[in-house]
Amino acid sequence: MTSILQITDLHLSPRSALFRRNLELIGDWAAAARPTLIVATGDLSLDGAGGDADLAFATGLLRVLPAPVLMLPGNHDVGSDPRTMPAQPVDAARLARFRRLAGEDRWRRDLPGWRLVGLNTEIMGSGLAEEAAQAEFIRDAVAGLGERRLAVFLHTPAFTTRPDDPAFDYWAVAPEARPALQPLLGHPALRLVASGHLHLQHGFRLGPVRYAWAPPLSFVCEPEMQPGIPGERRTGALLHQLGEDAAETSLVTPEGLDCHWLADVRAETRTG
Repeated sequence: MTSILQITDLHLSPRSALFRRNLELIGDWAAAARPTLIVATGDLSLDGAGGDADLAFATGLLRVLPAPVLMLPGNHDVGSDPRTMPAQPVDAARLARFRRLAGEDRWRRDLPGWRLVGLNTEIMGSGLAEEAAQAEFIRDAVAGLGERRLAVFLHTPAFTTRPDDPAFDYWAVAPEARPALQPLLGHPALRLVASGHLHLQHGFRLGPVRYAWAPPLSFVCEPEMQPGIPGERRTGALLHQLGEDAAETSLVTPEGLDCHWLADVRAETRTG
């Protein structure tokens, strides 16, 4: 059976040893479990949006993991919507840095019976030319699907409450940008949507589709920062096992993982 190890929100930097132990423990677990593929769903770095050093360091550690790795950008890697990150809006230069150091910022991979689609959520709602290009990429990704099932990987979840929630906030794709996802999220072959960003572990189903929020490998946020958003505050990873017509997801928590609260590590995670 095809197995995908999803890791997210690593927040790595050469300036701090924080969170490296957790990646090492997950790497040891992967060496024993031998997943087919590892997908890193963003915030690989602490401040990749601010320069080369953190992103180069993070991608260097990811590339020596014991399975092929596909990476996606998060807001700490390429910036994001200027309404939430006015000091580091996503732009062409930051996207170019990610592609140079980490590889494609969106991708499609076919595995037996499945098509995996990875997207850059940080450009959604930006108005950049790359947003329109990704919308075309999404439309192309469902072409020629045949009998395959679909699994979609994101950094920022499409929504945290309901798909038609009109509210804009830091934690989900902007409502005005969600229609671009519809060719995937509305497709009858869709079985898995896996995301990060929330620093929470949670899962639910909408029809045949499993929505999975992966826990971080770095820190968890205080509850008052995320009012009304469900989920468990723990560190770890997710293992997605892709069957004939469904994805089964399990939590991966090797013994010894650190679980920092943001308030306790804020000084070391401050950027700029």
